[in-house]
Amino acid sequence: MEFHPQPRGGEPKPWAFPAPERSTLPNGLTVLRSHRPGQQVVAVEVNLPAPLDAEPEGLDGVATIMARAFAEGTDKHDAEEFAAELERCGATLDTHADHPGVRVSLEVPASRLAKALGLLADALRAPAFPDDEVARLVRNRLDEIPHELANPARRAAKELSRQLFPASSRMSRPRQGTEETVERIDAAAVRGFYEAYVRPATATAVVVGDLAGVDLDTALSDTLGAWTGSTAEPRPVPAISADDTGRVIVVDRPGSVQTQILIGRIGPDRHDRVWPAQVLGTYCLGGTLTSRLDRVLREEKGYTYGVRSFAQVLRSAPDGTGAAMLAISGSVATDVTGPALADLWQVLRTLADEGLTDDERDVAVQNLVGVAPLKYETAAAVASTLADQVEQHLPDDFQAQLYARLAETGTVEATAAVVNAFPADRLVCVLVGDAAQIADPVRALGIGEVTVVQGT
Repeated sequence: MEFHPQPRGGEPKPWAFPAPERSTLPNGLTVLRSHRPGQQVVAVEVNLPAPLDAEPEGLDGVATIMARAFAEGTDKHDAEEFAAELERCGATLDTHADHPGVRVSLEVPASRLAKALGLLADALRAPAFPDDEVARLVRNRLDEIPHELANPARRAAKELSRQLFPASSRMSRPRQGTEETVERIDAAAVRGFYEAYVRPATATAVVVGDLAGVDLDTALSDTLGAWTGSTAEPRPVPAISADDTGRVIVVDRPGSVQTQILIGRIGPDRHDRVWPAQVLGTYCLGGTLTSRLDRVLREEKGYTYGVRSFAQVLRSAPDGTGAAMLAISGSVATDVTGPALADLWQVLRTLADEGLTDDERDVAVQNLVGVAPLKYETAAAVASTLADQVEQHLPDDFQAQLYARLAETGTVEATAAVVNAFPADRLVCVLVGDAAQIADPVRALGIGEVTVVQGT
């Protein structure tokens, strides 16, 4: 009988975040492309530097309405026809407005990319912004606001922003506007914002997917390349400042059986060299079910289904200045709000006194770096990250370098970063719950002055 040796696997290849190719169209539009073999659904992300701080006074939310109105008709198709054309391509179009600007996201089978790029270009080049459709979007947004205020997590986020940032800062106010500001928005306001801030010379398009057999240069030239517009002087980016004096704000929800917790301050963003250590330390603190916060509050005490710590980039300037929101969030039963906060603060103090362990650091590196190839299996995930880098004025190889730096970060560095990120005496704590039951127990903890505000 002939013996056949068992096949052996090859040496594992090191994984690296996909590097894009960068080019510029004659109209000034920047293009980043990344060929991803096998990804037959192509993802396109367009960054439009139309930031929230540029919204006219009293019209907070106009960037959101403009973003939503891109799909409501063009000079070629009305809203219904535009939706039907997208459907024929098997494409989806999504939009979003945030502090850095507006993002337009397209996903489409590679075989229909050119057609879908034409629709995307029409939406950006010549949006109709019909009066009736804009009015409908305004009504929809007004209907959303009461639901958001009723959501404890959304209400906590709104209050934390109001508390942290100066009243003059756009960051202190809801991203999508308030009832008072949204009801002032009409089609003329949307057109005015569009004309002031949307143009190809300042926009970037990211295209990711299997581009074999796709004449992308021609497709781009015929679609987004036909978009015309003037150049614009760069806008000054307002500095980000915040008051992280330790204090507690209770948003009163009488009768609530749970307390929503959101604790935060601002800290370094991705431009800071401490970012990799901060990512690692924050993950050890509350990034997974085995993190310190969950081990104490969930496993040992049974106070919660989970508590998370995270850093969310707010906005970055071209000169590399910016900030991230550093936060801890979760919810607990009303009657254990005081004990849960006492234990949470003790976790932070113990962390400062004793530091992270090498085992915690090793598990975090394994989870963060080891999962990267799975995290970026889809074209959409790669495109979104590349667009984030553009939006935050980061180099194209930032994500690839981040994984290398995470793997090199030691336990001492990670400890120092997370302790600096979450100092126990410099945190703003927002609690959404029944003030009559939780305010006094929280005052007894001595973690900061306690103020009660109304829940609406």
